[in-house]
Amino acid sequence: MNQKYDDPNSEVRSGRGAARTRVEEILRYDLPSSIVVFLVAVPLSLGIAIASQAPIMAGLIAAVIGGVVAGLLGGSPLLASGPAAGLTVVVAGLVDQFGWKVTCAITVGAGLLQIVFGLSRIARAALAISPVVVHAMLAGIGAIIALQQVHVLLGGTSRSSVWQNITALPSQLGSFHTDDLVVGALVIAVLIGWRFMPPRVAKVPAALVGVVLATVASLLLPLDVERIVMDGSLLDAVALPQLPDGRWAAFLGGVLTVALIASVESLLSAVAVDKMHSGPSSDLNRELVGQGAANMLSGLAGGLPVTGVIVRSATNVAAGARTRASTVMHGVWVLLFSVALVGLVQQIPKSALAGLLIVIGIQLIKLAHIRVAHRTGDLPVYVITIAGVMFLNLLEGVALGLVTAIALVLWRAVRAPVHAEQVGAAGARQWHVSVEGVCTFLALPRLSATLASVPAGSHVTLEMSVDFLDHAASETIAEWIRRHRDSGGTVLIDNLGADALALAADGPPQRSPMALLREFAPWKSRQHPESTATSPVIEGISHYHRRRAPMLREHVRDLHSGQQPHALFLTCSDSRIVPNLITGSGPGDLFTVRNVGNLVPAAGQDPSLEAALAFGIEELGVGSIVVCGHSSCGAMGALLTADPQSQRPGDAVHNWLAHADQSKQAYLSQHPVAEAARRAGFDERDQLGMVNVAMQLHALQEHRLVGPAWSLGSLEITGLFFDIGSARVLRISATDIEMDPPGLHTDQPVLST
Repeated sequence: MNQKYDDPNSEVRSGRGAARTRVEEILRYDLPSSIVVFLVAVPLSLGIAIASQAPIMAGLIAAVIGGVVAGLLGGSPLLASGPAAGLTVVVAGLVDQFGWKVTCAITVGAGLLQIVFGLSRIARAALAISPVVVHAMLAGIGAIIALQQVHVLLGGTSRSSVWQNITALPSQLGSFHTDDLVVGALVIAVLIGWRFMPPRVAKVPAALVGVVLATVASLLLPLDVERIVMDGSLLDAVALPQLPDGRWAAFLGGVLTVALIASVESLLSAVAVDKMHSGPSSDLNRELVGQGAANMLSGLAGGLPVTGVIVRSATNVAAGARTRASTVMHGVWVLLFSVALVGLVQQIPKSALAGLLIVIGIQLIKLAHIRVAHRTGDLPVYVITIAGVMFLNLLEGVALGLVTAIALVLWRAVRAPVHAEQVGAAGARQWHVSVEGVCTFLALPRLSATLASVPAGSHVTLEMSVDFLDHAASETIAEWIRRHRDSGGTVLIDNLGADALALAADGPPQRSPMALLREFAPWKSRQHPESTATSPVIEGISHYHRRRAPMLREHVRDLHSGQQPHALFLTCSDSRIVPNLITGSGPGDLFTVRNVGNLVPAAGQDPSLEAALAFGIEELGVGSIVVCGHSSCGAMGALLTADPQSQRPGDAVHNWLAHADQSKQAYLSQHPVAEAARRAGFDERDQLGMVNVAMQLHALQEHRLVGPAWSLGSLEITGLFFDIGSARVLRISATDIEMDPPGLHTDQPVLST
């Protein structure tokens, strides 16, 4: 009997053991990580408070509450929260407009709204904002911070707007304060050069090293610099918020702005942190509730708005944190520092924090994001968003970016790829018209103009490679087809995409994931009835060059010098079997051998198959051999009805099918595979076809070229049967049939062309 039930104290001991293990993990991983995050958080919190034009201690209050409250209540265990650079511009504007205590009330309201967002379970909706808009928003904030802090670095004061900071910069450069510049430049140099330090040294936070070195240098050297001034301790800085005296519309706008930006920044940071570790994914709705609670408490205590901060979070993960204990403890360390070491904080030069903020601001402008925006055609969205954030305000800049992104999508829809070209020799009346991608009413001007360019009376192949077609576009195309045919011309519709022209009027436009790609359709579905081509092969080659060659080129580029197939695929010569299609493989995957009836004659009786087996096993090193039969097989039908008395000695088919006599005898002897096929509802010819596959598996196992490798386990032998009517591939063993192969649901509809 299990000891758990024998010993009444075993469960208690088990619980104690788990608790002890938990404590050991916290002490081993989370405690060291929390100290590293704390060392990063202190200088950042102080610098963000200064940039936000808030009381110095407001940054530390937000760091404490963000670490403890958001750490305990949030849904992302390794996300470290605190005051963030992304809100400095907004907070500075609110302080300038309302004063500090009303700004604290706005923070409380924003936190309450975040809790409502989280309880409403709409967190994922915040991620619907185009990434290029978010990247440009952060870049705009970074540019504003850098411009503001350059004035502080030079010994002056920042202005209230970007334009004022730009226009005042020349005069500030002409009257800079050397000592402040030296101290700030030292911090910038440390932050830039720290990544080149040895790995063990580089583990120490660069921000901490830069600020400490600059502070020590300012104390030891005869430098006259302006330092941080603090009025009292952390407890003295705690102040209750205050409601505004009028201007309620602006107040509510501030609440909405802070709530939206804080929510989006926190959620994006949580998603980014999830990609950095292999632990549980974030609960985004819970994270919003935790962030909202932290903001309410931070506002009530006189702190800055709180968000999830990617810099601290990345540091947390890199330092080895395992649980939320690290983020909570880092908030506790900030609290102890703020209470016990206030005098130390007041020794830090303002220019040192200015240098830190300049680097942080510039780091928010990522060249990789700009390159991606340029490559994807989204650069106008990026430029307009960053300009709006810098020269209007953050909310209006983001709104302009979203409007631009939507307009760009509409413009791309209007510019749907529609082309018409004459094919064949000069003077030929053959035309090819292609319509691709998304085709809606927005593309009607371009669509109509292209169709009108096709001469009346010509023979047209209309290639529809669309995956979204609305009724307006389909009606325009249908009307043009009617008129063109009335003029004596012909139109062959070649549906290649997921949405067919004939279905557009049957209901709302939709994409069908079950639609079979028309690329695999036979020639007759695309062949023009009035085509002057001598062979459908010629038309097929033309179709290949237009549609398939560009997609295939990247996959065959590395195959030009040789092949390394995974399997030798022996199947019937029947034209309905396409090995790469039914196995989901591509060029270079299968070494295909075909003969009538997919037979394996005795050793030496078919030199072609012997050569293929030898080359596949000895030269190519295939790992498996597959024998694939199929339904309605002509060879099996001939074998089933063959009358030995009526066959002529020179009959090639009769002579070849003699290699399958053992399959017929096994079938007549009620082979187990035949019984399984009969129970599944297959007719006699298909029963024989499945038995034939099983017998060829046995023949391969006995073959002198295959048997030794198979017996050693270095070569796998597999049997398949393609049921043409249902497009299913069944697996055949020596004694049974696998009717439901992997990935097939019995209620799954059969695909058809």
